[in-house]
Amino acid sequence: MTEIPTCRPPIRDTRRARLAVPPGSVDCHTHVFVDGYPLIPDRGYNPPESNLGDMLAMHEKLGIDRVVFTQPSVYGTDNSAILDAAAQIPEQARVVVAVDGDVTDDDLEELHARGARGIRLNLDNTGGMPMELDQVPPLAKRVATLGWHVEFLFAGHELPGLLPLLRSLDAPISIGHFGYMPAQDGVGSPPFQALLDLVGEGDTWVKLSAPNRLGVGDLPPWPDVVPLARALIEANPDRMLWATDWPHPNKFGDQPNDADLLEQLELWAPDEEMRRRILVDNPTVLYSF
Repeated sequence: MTEIPTCRPPIRDTRRARLAVPPGSVDCHTHVFVDGYPLIPDRGYNPPESNLGDMLAMHEKLGIDRVVFTQPSVYGTDNSAILDAAAQIPEQARVVVAVDGDVTDDDLEELHARGARGIRLNLDNTGGMPMELDQVPPLAKRVATLGWHVEFLFAGHELPGLLPLLRSLDAPISIGHFGYMPAQDGVGSPPFQALLDLVGEGDTWVKLSAPNRLGVGDLPPWPDVVPLARALIEANPDRMLWATDWPHPNKFGDQPNDADLLEQLELWAPDEEMRRRILVDNPTVLYSF
């Protein structure tokens, strides 16, 4: 039996960022991991204990007012941990859940009432893909009636093969962590160009998050990420989102200070008005705050 690796915890003492953010700023991708919520046996990692209080303390240091809890793969389709966290701050929180193909319309309505605004399909982590790909289009059509979107996480090289599926969906889509594009491959790589095309078409949102997952090292500086971020913003500024990815699960080396991640926006979007769109306006639309 293969031993499940244990993640490094996040840096608990978040420093105050030098970048001031506007009121209503949203961290569009965080998780909570709390003892008592069962992990699936077939998981890719053991997460660090990271609760709502820890997250709120981090956000207070950064000036972040609102959050989108995103279902991690280690909980499978049991969304209890993130739903319970969101219930403690309902006006500040939205949720992206994982469901299987058997989810009923009543289930979806209940999840909506508890703050869910999207479903997550994680093709990259063990336990993150609870359905077959051919089940996605009919489910996307159902969740679209609620105003939800479908969020994907996949390896960057997989994007060209996924394009027919993504373009067929009747719901908006969101792609996590720059589409996991290897930053050193640059803007001109075919998968990244495909991502730019999708974004330009208008129904695809991208999370400018987790630069430390793009093959350029755990800690800043991440200069190779800057051209990717600027190209995506130029392709469609109204479809860009920002997130910490706190507490950075499935990482086993050095963890960045979350202030470092926020300050990347100075490089990616030097214009203050553009940062307001990314931090406030765009997530307000996608997640119906």
